[in-house]
Amino acid sequence: MPVYCEVALPLPLDRTFTYVLGPGQSPVRGVRVIVPFRNEKLIGVVMKLHSEAPADFEAKLVETVLDDEPLLTEQLLDLAVWMAQYYLAPLGEVLRTMLPLMAEVRRTVYFRITDAGRDKLAGSFDGDMRLAAKRRAQAAPEQSEIDHKVLLRLADGEAVKLSTLRTATAATMLHLTTMLRKKWIARETSAVERDARRTERFAVLVPETRLPALTAKQQAILAELAAGGGELPIAMLQEKGTSPSSLQTLVRRGLVRIDERPAVFSLAGMGHVNPAHALNEPQMEALASIAIAQGFQPFLLHGVTGSGKTAVYLAALQRALDRGQGAILLVPEIGLTPAAAAQLDATFGDRVALLHSALTPAERSDQWHRIQRGEKPVVVGTRSAIFAPVPNLGLVLVDEEHDQSYKQEETPRYNARDVAVMRAKLAGAPVVLGSATPSLESWQNCEAGKYRRLSMADRVNNRPMPTVELVDMRIEFQQTAREDIFSRLLIAETQATLDRGEQAMILLNRRGYSFVAMCRSCGEKLECQNCAISLTHHKPVDSEEAMASAGQRLECHYCGYRRTVPKRCPKCDSEHLYYLGAGSQQGEERLQEIFPSARIGRMDRDTVRGRYDMERLLARLHSGEINLLVGTQMIAKGHDVHGVTLVGVVGCDHALSMPDFRAAERVFQLMTQVSGRAGRGNLPGRVVVQTYHPDHYAIVAASTHDYQTFVARELKYRRWMHYPPFGVLANLLIQSKKLEEASSWAATLGKWFQKTNPEGVRVLGPCTAPIARIKEVYRFHLILKATSRRALNTALRAALTHADEAGIPRRNLVVDVDALRLM
Repeated sequence: MPVYCEVALPLPLDRTFTYVLGPGQSPVRGVRVIVPFRNEKLIGVVMKLHSEAPADFEAKLVETVLDDEPLLTEQLLDLAVWMAQYYLAPLGEVLRTMLPLMAEVRRTVYFRITDAGRDKLAGSFDGDMRLAAKRRAQAAPEQSEIDHKVLLRLADGEAVKLSTLRTATAATMLHLTTMLRKKWIARETSAVERDARRTERFAVLVPETRLPALTAKQQAILAELAAGGGELPIAMLQEKGTSPSSLQTLVRRGLVRIDERPAVFSLAGMGHVNPAHALNEPQMEALASIAIAQGFQPFLLHGVTGSGKTAVYLAALQRALDRGQGAILLVPEIGLTPAAAAQLDATFGDRVALLHSALTPAERSDQWHRIQRGEKPVVVGTRSAIFAPVPNLGLVLVDEEHDQSYKQEETPRYNARDVAVMRAKLAGAPVVLGSATPSLESWQNCEAGKYRRLSMADRVNNRPMPTVELVDMRIEFQQTAREDIFSRLLIAETQATLDRGEQAMILLNRRGYSFVAMCRSCGEKLECQNCAISLTHHKPVDSEEAMASAGQRLECHYCGYRRTVPKRCPKCDSEHLYYLGAGSQQGEERLQEIFPSARIGRMDRDTVRGRYDMERLLARLHSGEINLLVGTQMIAKGHDVHGVTLVGVVGCDHALSMPDFRAAERVFQLMTQVSGRAGRGNLPGRVVVQTYHPDHYAIVAASTHDYQTFVARELKYRRWMHYPPFGVLANLLIQSKKLEEASSWAATLGKWFQKTNPEGVRVLGPCTAPIARIKEVYRFHLILKATSRRALNTALRAALTHADEAGIPRRNLVVDVDALRLM
């Protein structure tokens, strides 16, 4: 019988850890355990059981086995191992991403005083009490006082819970982090299992009871319950203004009882559902190809915007359910999840589960277990939904497969589209990647015979593609002598659209009011104190000045840092601070001035913050309450609003100047996708694109809906430069809070690459990353290009081994295989 187990822990270390099993513990591969690690209690996953005792250390005891049965099937464990190898990510961090079950474990943080902390408290750091007191007086008085309070509270040697310590001493997390760094206190954690089942409390009328004298509030509660069929959720009663004390009185008198029941997670009413249509011939051909696929087969469903790809997805899902199989549908954004969930709920009812990051931990846990038990065979969600434990998986669908949102920008840095293909391969199921603008990697896989292409070249019901007109903003400026946000043609077309009672969308792909606050005297830009990036101006509603006024808000969109506009330039003391550039907030304000009678809405990260904000905004758009919508690229993705006949595109071509070989592809995709929002109903659509590059091949191809011409030209450039899909690429990021450290580590790795010269790999750099500092962390990078995946993987593993030997911590290195962003 095995007495040891190998546990993968969520740590930036490429290894598992050996633990000894306790009496009565008999875990199997794939279960979760709580184990001690240094001063913490961590949750890990058992990967292997054996009887070999470690030779050079004594294994610690497994504290708790959380599961009776494995939560992860052998398929999912194999997928985790593949991801760890392919993306060079620690296996424990991959498994943590796959198991969104933190609600089932209660973690508590404690602090304890150290010997150095006792010395500090006794004033014996310097061996002289008076010198210590003098140094304390010279320190920041508030910090010194709080340090003293914390050490006094911990002086008895007992571990104190974080919340208790902060309440007793008024210490912030920054204070405690500073004390940890000075080694005056030590941090410990505990982890214990808890019941995370979601429940809902109901007030239920007790029948056949004699009513005593009641107050008006008590009578109102009984009337509400009677009208609700004898019972109502307590939350609903509270929404109606019910007095909690009156309800408790009724419970004490035996007139009402409180029942606790499992909470119901419903998808009904989450989004707008368009009426279904019979499938046309191209849709039927695509469906037939998917339905007859035997075992693993990847398809690329290339259909123009409005061609009815969603209808094909729904029909394919129904075929999978008819065969007794489960299915996963991935969508790129949380904002698209409600609409997809509403369509699926209308078609499949309560057999649909929803998984995305906006759910509470308890909701995610509830959905996850329902999927695992087979109660919800259809799963819709964002990238992490690809790890859903669907039994008998028979189909995987990836909508808008080209979207960058499928690439996770933190460890493990996986691309859900590629993981979906591997998940389907392990399950022996077909996988469908759908898009109007497929990524060049997927397109080339079709050309190479790896994927099968399914085409839908026309819109449903023979609706025409929208006509696109380009406005050269250079000529516009010459003729008007003004730098306006909106061209004369776009204003005229918008006015005509509103006059006809139709709806319009305008893409302005920048958040905030202005994206630069600059001194006109010395040219200094106001930058974030934590990041090497300009602060974005967010204008108060009542402000009308173009000139930067003291007190207005500047915000960093990378770290969230905020500050007010200073009265004078910090560098030259000039008062001439101005805002430059236009964001969606300024676009909304200008549209209100031009079209005072329009019902204008704005869709960006500032207006869509809460869980239901997107649903409410789209409901207003579908109902016609909003007839002019302005926003960032959020408006371009998948929305099917039949009343929209005009789309304006403003500033989309700015991305062409970015230092990124994918810039042209992204501009083409964004233009095509947002143009596709127009004319999806019975009326034809029209698109007005404002550009400073009207002759660029990406702009021209997007304006004529000519994907093939764009692909041919772009692939030619990629082939010349050996960029994906004609090579593989990785970004190796070196980061540290100390500039000298990051720079030294980058130089060390650069010299190693230069010395070893890995075969089949070209190394660019090291150099400073385009954004040199984010969240107080300095960043350098190397870009590795290779002709084969094996050569790239071998070179990266060797580099990580050398980094470990050179003393470069693994947590300071980020390996981004198949990187989409090189900033």
